Order: sequence, then structure tokens, then C-alpha cells
Amino acid sequence: MPTAQPTPEPEQPQSSSKSLRAWLILLSTSIIGLWADLWSKGYAFAHVAPEPINLTREAVLKSQDLGYLIKPHEPVSVIDKVLEFTLVLNPGAVFGIGAGQRWFFVVFTIIAVVISLVLFVKWTLAKDWMAHAGFGLIIAGGTGNLYDRLVFACVRDFIHPFPNVHLPFGIRWPGGNTELWPYVSNVADAFLIVGIIMLMIHAWRMPDEKDVSDQAPTTDASE
Repeated sequence: MPTAQPTPEPEQPQSSSKSLRAWLILLSTSIIGLWADLWSKGYAFAHVAPEPINLTREAVLKSQDLGYLIKPHEPVSVIDKVLEFTLVLNPGAVFGIGAGQRWFFVVFTIIAVVISLVLFVKWTLAKDWMAHAGFGLIIAGGTGNLYDRLVFACVRDFIHPFPNVHLPFGIRWPGGNTELWPYVSNVADAFLIVGIIMLMIHAWRMPDEKDVSDQAPTTDASE
């Protein structure tokens, strides 16, 4: 009677924490993204208005209205009714939420970056490049706006999508604004949104635990 051969143990997937490729994707995305955000803010505040805006933390903290710190200027149209650049100082978070709660968002951002690193190590595998890049974009966006809050006591915004395009059928945002997208944001905000979308796609594509157990190899006791 033939002797049953032992079934080889399935190879365990490598954790991201032990993968050089995973760390390179995370760190390069974070560093390049942070550089792109800070460079774009600096360039916009130097060139969009007729004169460069020399912003200081002291001036921001003393100002009762941040709009007075930006010289009046016409928005720069990049693509008509699709994208324009206009300078705005945001004392809150994304879309101006939580104005005046600067230190809350400083602490929140630090916690979010730490959680992103923990999830990168605990939740992803070496092959999950989309999740690695997604966490990198979230870290880049968070640290980009964190830099502004610490250095300037506000966030520099300049990207206005869909200017002069209004909501249909007389629909209005809370507050009465009829623009399709009334918010001015920056590259860091875009990185945060794209990073979250990438993580959502990764989570959706992850196999269910039951599916994994169903696919596990079994031994035939009759052999």
C-alpha cells in the first residue's frame, strides 16, 4: 500500500514590514508627494497674484480676517470652467471644515500618520502595491498640510475646480452657494482623497476570509 505523501505547507505571503519594495513605494510616494505639495503651494503664492504673497505665522495669528493678508487678484484660468488658481488661506481642514481648530487638526494629523504606518505594517502584504502607494499619498497629504499649520498657522489653498459652473435646478449648498464646487483646496487635499480611494479599492479587492479558507489545500484520508 503506497505511503501517503505529506502535503507541503502553502507558502505564507510576505508581510509589508519585511519587504524592501513595499517600504520603497511607501517612502518614495510620501517624500515625492510632500515635495510636490509644498512646491506647488510656494509657486502658487509667488506667481498667481500680481505680487508674491510673503506669508508669516505672526501675521496670520494677529489677523482677524485672513483674506486681508492676500492682495486682491484675478483668478488664473487654467482650463475654462474646469480649473482655475486663486489664493485662499484656510484656518481649518479640508473644505474649510473646523475653522480655528488648528491644534486639533495638528494632533489629528499626527495620529492619522501613525495609524497609516501601523495599518501599512499590519494590514498589507508585500504584493499590495496599491495600498502602499495609497498610504504614501495619505502621509504626503497629511504632512503637507501639517507643515503649513505649524509654519504658517493656516493652510495655503489655490486649486478651484469647476469655476463659474453652477448646480442645476436651483440647487444650493448649505449657506446658499450655487457653485458646483465652491471649495478651494491644494495638492495635499487631492493626495488625501486619491489615497483614500486607493485604499477603498484595495479593501474591496481583498479576498474574504471564507474564500481563503475554501481555497486551502486539503489531504485525502483515503490515500
